Amino acid sequence: MHTEELEQPVEAVKAKNVGRRLWQYAMKYKVSFIVALLMLTLSVAAELTAPFIAKAIIDQHILGIEQPYYETNTKSKYNVTYEDHTYKRTDRFSPEETRGEGVHIIQVGTSFYLTNEVVPNPAGTREFNDGILTITSRDQEWQGEARLLPLKEMLVFYEPEVHGIIKWLGIYLLMLAISIIMSFGKILGLQTAANKVIRKLRGDIYAHVQRLPIPYFDNLPAGKVVSRITNDTEAVKDLFVAVLSNFTSGIITIVGIYTALFILDAKLALMSLILVPILIAWIVLYRKYATQFNTIIRSRLSSINAIINESIQGMPVIRAFRREKQTMEEFEKLNEDYLTYSNKMLSLNALTSHNLVTVLRNLSFAAVLWYFGGASLTGSGIITLGVLYAFTDLLSRIFQPITGMVNQLAKLDQSIVSAGRAFELMDEPGEDVHEGSMPRYQGHVEFDHVSFAYKSEDYVLKNINFEAKPGETVALVGHTGSGKSSIMNLLFRFYDPQKGEVRIDGKRIVDTPKQWLREHMGIVLQDPYLFTGTIASNVSLGDPRISREKVEAALKAVGADRVLKQLPKGIDEPVIEKGSTLSAGQRQLISFARALAFEPAILILDEATANIDTETEALIQDALDVLKRGRTTFIIAHRLSTIRSADKILVLHRGEIVEQGTHDELMAIEGRYHRMYQLQLGGQAQDAEQAADQVEEMEDEQDTDESNTSNAKTVPPLSASSVSAT
Repeated sequence: MHTEELEQPVEAVKAKNVGRRLWQYAMKYKVSFIVALLMLTLSVAAELTAPFIAKAIIDQHILGIEQPYYETNTKSKYNVTYEDHTYKRTDRFSPEETRGEGVHIIQVGTSFYLTNEVVPNPAGTREFNDGILTITSRDQEWQGEARLLPLKEMLVFYEPEVHGIIKWLGIYLLMLAISIIMSFGKILGLQTAANKVIRKLRGDIYAHVQRLPIPYFDNLPAGKVVSRITNDTEAVKDLFVAVLSNFTSGIITIVGIYTALFILDAKLALMSLILVPILIAWIVLYRKYATQFNTIIRSRLSSINAIINESIQGMPVIRAFRREKQTMEEFEKLNEDYLTYSNKMLSLNALTSHNLVTVLRNLSFAAVLWYFGGASLTGSGIITLGVLYAFTDLLSRIFQPITGMVNQLAKLDQSIVSAGRAFELMDEPGEDVHEGSMPRYQGHVEFDHVSFAYKSEDYVLKNINFEAKPGETVALVGHTGSGKSSIMNLLFRFYDPQKGEVRIDGKRIVDTPKQWLREHMGIVLQDPYLFTGTIASNVSLGDPRISREKVEAALKAVGADRVLKQLPKGIDEPVIEKGSTLSAGQRQLISFARALAFEPAILILDEATANIDTETEALIQDALDVLKRGRTTFIIAHRLSTIRSADKILVLHRGEIVEQGTHDELMAIEGRYHRMYQLQLGGQAQDAEQAADQVEEMEDEQDTDESNTSNAKTVPPLSASSVSAT
């Protein structure tokens, strides 16, 4: 069963290094990112014009009527006809025009009053009593006659402003259209570029997984590898889509807004700058805790994937041994741990997102309105109402990107942590990849005083020395752990020996690229692996060199056509994961056909007949002659009856070759092989590996009792009750 080993936070891959490597991936598609970010900038710029348009409408057209009006004889679209007089606002006179008598509209509270003279300084405290308008400023007081201006008469002064308001509204609609188009282009561009980055990153990780040495997969569950290739890379996608978009637009928006604020009023802008250090400190503090939580969350998710994968693979065993409860408890432990840290992350987000933004925004509004707003609304302020409106609008807008950036902090940290995990996998040392190929070798294999240990100094092979000539069949027999599979691992260069040399056709295999070496090798395992697809695709493995005719010929040569003919679609029958719908014999025959189709120079049969019924074994025995023809064949066998015709049999014991020769030669010397053969026959076709273990136990007992070695030459067969049949 799966045992969870709690992972520690990834320390090997620092955030700075992760950011640099993500930047390198982004630069592969820099054109797409640059275009998307340019469109983002234009979208933000177009959106930021709205407060300035509003300011222009308020100050120039809505509150502009408070400027003095003078009589004029010049025709203009800005002229106002009031009580048989033609007036024009003072800011619309050209230098050459002559000005007549002037009038002034002054706002007091929510009402407007008309004076028949121009007020020299309208700024100040305003009062109207009994037809007298009084304006008091710091150093002087002005008084004059005035009368209330009814709404109908006020609208006369607003008539010239309608054209200007419509013009500004048209500009606003144009900017809005530009912003919408640019936003669409930005989203499309960033999504497209991000998908390309993730496709490249995911492809690089999967390609690197293909290069990882075989021992690496002994220590890392498959579910964790899958999680890093899928879940972690998908989390990185959020970095380029949501996080990059929000942070870039946020920074551009904030810079643009502060620029606009300084244009409007420097003092107000300086007061608002206090938000910047608060935001920076906020991000730093947030990431300090979020990184810890996200690292554990991603680790637990990876472990959950691993245990789910393992449980599905081992479901028959779980059901057979009634381990459902224990498996569920193990899963719930991980699930509960994941929930605990997810809740901690949620609490952190709840404390540092919307609530804090709202508090800062409300405090900022209160300060601006308290310090500047009251005087402006009475008409005596130090800034215009249009400036105040634009300022509060911009100040409101500045919290939109801040909220967006803060809300993306969780995804930012998840993306960095996930990228770190993905890059950690990519940093694992992989095997070199060599393009090209080598000519098919003859298959002359030599093991020259080879010693090998999976762990230092704990040798599982000791001074192995043998030769297999081209076309020979060499069988390896021995008890469990004697070193049979280790010899095959060295031949395939899954591992390299610490001592001695392995040569093929006189050339050291360590001097040959592994991909080239394995191109001319084939293997048939005891439990063959079939891929999702069809029977035909499992024989050819998608290699274009292997035609359908060749697939059919290979299946026919090993006798598989007779076994598979009852399937509805023949060789086009679908194969689901691992070929679970096929019998063990059918899967084995398909793997034999696969080996034959690739025409290897060296063929390894790793207990290929161990799980085969007697009838199918007869077919395979006939096919073996076809398979072995013209190639060097190594057979790891438990059924000694299947290797009687081998050219050479190597008997291994505790990592050493203790006997070698043909079947007849080994039977003649009545040594270990002879006893194994006798035990197997006496045990009613007992597995040879079990037989070898029985031999070893008997020898150890005989050594302990110091019995005469001559008495050990003939070992009585074990009874059926003492040896279980396979």
